[in-house]
Amino acid sequence: MSVRLDGVTLTHANGYQALQNIDLRINKGEQVAIIGPSGAGKTSLLRLLGTGLMPSSGQLQILNQEASVLRRRALRRLRARIGLIHQNPPLPSRQRVVTAVLAGRLGQWSLPRALVSLCYPLDVPGASAALEPLDLANKLFARCDQLSGGQLQRVGIARVLYQQADLLLADEPVSAMDPVLAEHTLGLLRQVAAQRELTLVASLHAVDLALRHFPRLVGLRHGRVLFDLPADKVSPSHLTQLYANDSLAEHLDAPAPAEPAAQTKEKPYRCS
Repeated sequence: MSVRLDGVTLTHANGYQALQNIDLRINKGEQVAIIGPSGAGKTSLLRLLGTGLMPSSGQLQILNQEASVLRRRALRRLRARIGLIHQNPPLPSRQRVVTAVLAGRLGQWSLPRALVSLCYPLDVPGASAALEPLDLANKLFARCDQLSGGQLQRVGIARVLYQQADLLLADEPVSAMDPVLAEHTLGLLRQVAAQRELTLVASLHAVDLALRHFPRLVGLRHGRVLFDLPADKVSPSHLTQLYANDSLAEHLDAPAPAEPAAQTKEKPYRCS
């Protein structure tokens, strides 16, 4: 089993209770979308699954390991098996795309190799292969500050694909992409997960995308699981209850502005 939560509650340092008594099971190879209004606890749940946060109470098992009792080295090994796609990838502006992608395996490499790769990319073909299906191979040596928001999201996805993790977590992975690109990118994530028999858990703002791309949906509201159902069993009444006092129309697909064409010239790679 990839994910198991038993009675998990998460209370932040300021006293805010982000998650309340969560019970959740996700088997190896499952593909699950987390949906719900803003403030429902979607990001907090993904951070728990990525072991960036630990529960205030309850049990959290990730990839068959009790995360909260692991020592530092064991926890680091577990995190190397988890790929987290951020809504706004934490990519240094001056970093080259090739370096950003190769950073996906820093947790698996020795310290000397990791340090060398930061300045002298050790697997340029591997980085290029990860970028190719995302239509970014031509940005291999571009700097991150030369990219649009949607392109940066795709670089973050390429980094996780290069990591070859056992558990893929995606926090609003296509929020900065136009509808066509969002469809393609989610399809690619699902295809890679299926081919590698990986578990994929994604939080999505757009309900239509979740219903089209994921066979199982978990609805969160006020930090609680409101429903956990196959996509074809999620009814309009479920969604109305989930988004009560919140316009459901805001969570349906709407045209987004296309990514602007890059205006800057790419330069040969140099360590920065």
